[in-house]
Amino acid sequence: MRPLIGLTTEFVDTNRIEPERGESAPKQDTLLCAMNYPEFVEKAGGVPVLLPNFDSVPYLDALTSRLDGLILTGGQDIAPRRYGQEATSGLDVLPERDAFELGLLARFIGTGKPIFGICRGMQLLNVHLGGTLHQDIGDAGISDRQHSSVVSRDYSLRHRVNLTPGSRIAEIMGRAEATVNTYHHQAVNRVARGLDVTALSEDGLIEGLESATHPFLLGVQWHPEKMAGEHEEEMDLFHALVRAASGR
Repeated sequence: MRPLIGLTTEFVDTNRIEPERGESAPKQDTLLCAMNYPEFVEKAGGVPVLLPNFDSVPYLDALTSRLDGLILTGGQDIAPRRYGQEATSGLDVLPERDAFELGLLARFIGTGKPIFGICRGMQLLNVHLGGTLHQDIGDAGISDRQHSSVVSRDYSLRHRVNLTPGSRIAEIMGRAEATVNTYHHQAVNRVARGLDVTALSEDGLIEGLESATHPFLLGVQWHPEKMAGEHEEEMDLFHALVRAASGR
């Protein structure tokens, strides 16, 4: 049987446009997940399951028991209070999403089921395990390189990352370096205990984290789901997750 892979989502308040009338309907919460995520889970042999952000105990317990794997997707900034800081200006946070994903992670990690964090998802893994973030790379003055292609919104900006020899990600991707896209204004600062840095950009930003003790807990700062059509080693990350979920 194909394993069930949970995909986190975000809720947005939006005005739904009715094309027939050209009028705005009342605001409603909308479930949002970029189509690339479920597409590549399905291509890798899994069944994608989109997860609404309910943090009730019965819901979280049911998800933990029934899902075979979890992908923490990209999206909003994580509220700085979650890692003991006061918020600076210009952050886009969704507290409901933080509460849901952290509650799910607290249960899921203990099962040993595979977890893959992408962009925000990698940052969330670090925060959940006790690490911190740079709220804004530019304000922190830690890099003079552009790491966000938010202006073009096409994930076209690229840079090189070095992968740690012998790490899980280097093994999965079959190489010691990779050219990746970049779409983030935050970055991991203090690495959580129990996580190893396994990918670094040339300017020293943390681009990959993984656990040496968990069966499969891996995070990347870039968006492999936006590159899997052009670099097959990026698709290998999804295959690895699905294989790990199938093996359970």
